[in-house]
This record gives sequence, C-alpha cells and structure tokens, in this order.
Amino acid sequence: MASDAAEKQQRVLPLFEYCALPTKTKFGLRVERDPKLRGLGILGRGQLFSTFHHDHLVEANKLAEVLLGAETFDEFVDLCHQARDFVNEALYVYAVSVAILHREDCRGVSLPPIQEVFPDKFFPVETIYKAFKVANSHPDKEQDEIIVDKEATGNILDPEYNLAYYREDVGINAHHWHWHLVYPSTWDAAVTGKHKDRKGEIFYYMHQQMCARYDCERLSNGLARMIPFHNFHEKLEGYSAHLSSFINGLPYASRPSGMQLHDIHGTGVQDLERWRERILDAINLGSVTDTDGRETILDETHGIDILGDIIESSHESKNPEYYGSLHNWGHVLMANVLDPDGRYQNNPGVMDDSATALRDPIFYRWHRFIDDMFNEYKKKLSAYNSDDLGFTGVEIESVTVHAHLDNVVTTTFEEETLDLSNALNFGRKGAVKVRYQHLDHEPFSYEIKVQNNTTKINHGTIRIFLAPVYDELGNVIKIDELRRLMIELDRFHATLNPGLNVINRSSRDSSVTISKERKFSQLLKGEGTTEHSSEYCSCGWPDHLLIPKGNDKGMEFHLFVMVTDHLKDLVGQLTDKNVCVDAVSYCGVKDDLYPDRKAMGYPFDRTIHADTVNEWLLSNMSVTKVKILHSSGN
Repeated sequence: MASDAAEKQQRVLPLFEYCALPTKTKFGLRVERDPKLRGLGILGRGQLFSTFHHDHLVEANKLAEVLLGAETFDEFVDLCHQARDFVNEALYVYAVSVAILHREDCRGVSLPPIQEVFPDKFFPVETIYKAFKVANSHPDKEQDEIIVDKEATGNILDPEYNLAYYREDVGINAHHWHWHLVYPSTWDAAVTGKHKDRKGEIFYYMHQQMCARYDCERLSNGLARMIPFHNFHEKLEGYSAHLSSFINGLPYASRPSGMQLHDIHGTGVQDLERWRERILDAINLGSVTDTDGRETILDETHGIDILGDIIESSHESKNPEYYGSLHNWGHVLMANVLDPDGRYQNNPGVMDDSATALRDPIFYRWHRFIDDMFNEYKKKLSAYNSDDLGFTGVEIESVTVHAHLDNVVTTTFEEETLDLSNALNFGRKGAVKVRYQHLDHEPFSYEIKVQNNTTKINHGTIRIFLAPVYDELGNVIKIDELRRLMIELDRFHATLNPGLNVINRSSRDSSVTISKERKFSQLLKGEGTTEHSSEYCSCGWPDHLLIPKGNDKGMEFHLFVMVTDHLKDLVGQLTDKNVCVDAVSYCGVKDDLYPDRKAMGYPFDRTIHADTVNEWLLSNMSVTKVKILHSSGN
C-alpha cells in the first residue's frame, strides 16, 4: 500500500507544477476533452479565482465533483490533465486539491504546499522580481542555489505594520486556504456521499479562534484590540498587499484609506444589511425558516451549526435565498472596493482569496463582526452551571509549564526558505529560494497533576487555553470579556488512575497545530508517503504560531487547564488511534464525527456570570500565571 501511495504521489505532483504558466510549457499540445468536462471554462484563464464568489465556487465544485466521480485513479489523473488545458488556473488547483483530499484512492497522497504552487500569493512582487534579476545574472555554472531575502511591505508610519509578521505569515495563510479545501462551502453530501460533521460549527469556531489569536498578537505589540466592522457604510482603512498575480501580471488591488463598500455583480450593500437583519431576527426568535416555510429551532446542540451554514453560507444553508451569503459576499465586496464595476480591469484585493485574505487587517475586523453575530446566539443560551462544568471526584492539584524557565516561554524570530522553482521558470536547473522570517517559540511541556479521589479508573479530557491577563490600558480583563480572547492550545484524552496522576504533554503534540509541511522537493523524493498519511496532516494551525509573541518584558497570560469526563465527551468508541488527525480541534477527523460532544470552545463559548477567573473556578479547573517573553536575539 505504501509503495502504491508513493507511486500515486509521483503522478500527482506534476499536476501542480508551473500552474501559472501556459499549459504547453509542461504538456505540449492540447489534449482531447472528455465529455464530462463540458460546461467548464466559464471563468476564463488569466482571471483571479475567488474562493468566496458564488459563481466561481459553483464551477469549481462542478469540476471537483467530476474528478471525485472518476472511477479509477488513472481516469482521475487523465481528467486533471485535460482540465488543466482550459480551466482557470487557480480554479483548477482548488478543484484538484479538493478531489485529492476526498478520494479514497488518494489516501496517503499529500498536496504540495500551496505556497510553493502559487508563491505569488505569499511573497511581495518586489521579492519575486528580485529573484528573477539575480537568477538572470547567475547562470547554473556559477551558483547552484540562489537565495533572496523577502522584501518589506510597509514601514513604521503604519502602526498596523507591527503585525505584518503575523498577517503575512506563510503558515497561517496556507492553513486558511487548506481549511477551506477540507470544508468547501459548496460541499454536497448527497453527491459526494460524505457528510461533513458539524461543518457550520467548525466554521464558527476556527474563525473565532483566528480573531482571538489576532487580538492576543495586538496586545503583545502594545496595540489596542481591534474594533469590529459594524457599519456597511463606514469608511475603510487603507491597505496594500504588494502582491501581483503571475496568472495575469496585474497587482492585487490596494485599498486607499476612506473607501466604502459598493454594489457588485448584482449583489448590493443593501443585500448584506438585509441578510444581517434576517439572521439576527432568527437568533432573537430562536428559529430559522427553511425554503418550504418550516421552522427549525436553534437549540443548544445544533443551533450554532445551523447558523454557521447560514452565515458562511454553505450548501447546507436552510434557506440561502432568504438568509443570503453574508460572510462570502462581504469578502467579495471588500475585495472590490477599488473597481466595483470592473471598468478599470483591475484585479480584486486580497480579501477575495482564502490564501491571501489574512494579510488584510479588515479580515479580522470583518470576522469579529461575524463572530459578534454568533455571540448573540450564544448569549441566548443558559450559562454553564456546576453540573455542566464539574467532574465529581477529580481535581487538579497543580499545573506547571516547563521550558528553559518554569512558567516562562520564549518566542523568537527564525529563518525559513521557500523554493520558487516549482512554480516559476527561472531558466536554470538550480533552485531559486526566498528567505523569510517567522515567529517561533521554544519547545515546552505541561506538567498537570490530577487527583482522582474515586476508587475506579476515570478517563479525562484535558482542555488547555491561554488568554492575556491585562487589556491595552493595563486593566485586568474580566472573565466574561476574557472568554472571547481564550485561544485553545490543546485537547487530549488522559487515563486517570485512583490517586495522584502526573500528566506530561509536549507542546509539539497539540491538537490544534501541525508541524511543518513536507516541501515539494521532499515529496518528489517520496519522503513521508504512506497509506496512513492523509490530508488532515496538512490541515491545522502552524506549530510556530501556537502561542502569541508576548513582549520583551514578559507578557502575563492565564493558562487555563480543565479536565472533564471523557466518557461523557466521547463520540464513538474510546480509542487513542491516530490516523493522522494532528489538528483535530480546528479540522475534525477524516470521514468521521467530530470527536468531542461538547460545544466547540467549551467552556468559554457561553456567558460567564462572574467577575474574576478564580470566582468561577471549580476543583477540576486550574489557572496558572505564565509569561511569554519575546527575545529579539540582540
């Protein structure tokens, strides 16, 4: 099986090489098209594909369903080659990626990193231009490998540039792209035969966590927490990504400060306002109305999932005509503020693409606005009581974080390189790479001492969260405000024998993160290809951004640890099997139910009626003060 997966890997990789270049550079003459591909090619080559635009997604979904429907792996690869010849470049990569992630005969086949397929979505055009200049002046015989440094995209005149290291991080932008591949908004279980469990809820939770993490980074850099987007007629802050598309040679549109949303493609600002009001009405009434006029109650078990499908919106929306597609069209309108009617033939801005949207500060303000709507629903639910939160007979005695100093974790900036040579033709055999920096943290571990006061073996779910102690003004943050800043660090099963249990857990084993993706060059060598390596090994928050940056004085955080009854949390059978579900918290489990019966974000997803953290704690919870110290290396 492993050799079979390795062979398939080698056949898949060429599908992703030089995708921005004309087809003939790889495959020669046009190939004859299969009738199954009729009706595709509506979005022309050379146009930017949007992962949020309805028409683009409909065509991408059609191609993905054709590829998923191929009866054999050979037919699948053949259809991919045919589609590449005439389908929009990025739409092709999206649809082929979705198919590989979900085909049974592609188990063990890894997608090459999207940042190596389309590096122009991740690195400033100045950097790539410099790479071409250096490559042209250094033939192969003079230098086997060329490395150029990433160019800056701003300066200290813009306070938001202090967070460029985070928003432009290659790992989180690749994660966002990959997450939307794993959970496509157009996914139709009736066609694919695979149901995405709690898809709407995981849309809510993953993006809520992105907002919480961004605010933690802002506080780490001495900036105030973001102001949510709240007015569809407000003037927007400016932004320039310094990205240009190699598909058409045009830059991603900048957004001068002071611009406003405009109608586009038959969808207007009034539509967004109308959809928001209808969704808020549904939340306040406690039910949504489907296309047949029937009401579905937004109960505490399924309500958040139903709302997630409506707000995104996805194929599972109860009534897409009535509730619209608020999240997706918000992205599209924001991306097109510079040229809403297309008269200047500009590219949209980065908000149009899941691989680039996180670079723009408005992404986080928009998603905090979306999260505020989810929070309106959560506020309707009763606060958790001691029965909901407690674990009889089990208590946490102490929690210690072990790093170079106990309860102090250091962050630094580390260097990384990325090969441009699989996407761009530099006319040389030697690799051309970009060198860039990213935030990272020293490895650390948790030591959790749990007392099981019963006479039987218990099974616990250990839940670990982190949140800042102080706000931007130096005030202690009250717990009901703090709960929306809580970032999940880990969630795992632990066996609790009677008496004292000492649980040790490495930060590298987090249920939230993945380690570094295998690069194109590693995949070409067949590294890591087995029947058990699945797509979910590529879906997850990057490990290097597990914790916020902190500051040079040592920023104080609450480390919250809770143990709950795993047998009550459990969905399915008790097992520790690990078929590559690294980032289960944000990405779920392949072809299976989400492995935690609790609401995502529990216990911080509902209102907390207390002023301080300690006032709210039960014996199965613990809060420890830890510091995150950023070292500049000087």
